[in-house]
Amino acid sequence: MEKQTTIKKLADDIGTRDLIVIIGAADPEVAQVTAETVTTGDPSFAGPLAGVSLRLPVYHILEPDVKLAIPRDIYEEQAGFMELVADTEELGRIFREIRTRAGTF
Repeated sequence: MEKQTTIKKLADDIGTRDLIVIIGAADPEVAQVTAETVTTGDPSFAGPLAGVSLRLPVYHILEPDVKLAIPRDIYEEQAGFMELVADTEELGRIFREIRTRAGTF
């Protein structure tokens, strides 16, 4: 809920045009719910983004374009281990579908 509050405040303060969200959850279901929350609103209707469609572009930390945008040593230290346990192809597919549905490519 705290992260939803932070994202909503940023969107309200500076607008959604210059914001993107990077998700780091390794579990595909958790990552999908989190991604949908910042694009179409909180599906549980319990948090600050309940019914709020920010339509923010959302990416997973393990997607190749995101990986390339982060200095290699920092990526390896902070997220590299996730590549060993996460289904990177499934995560990429989920996030591409969410961006396509939301029109946030």
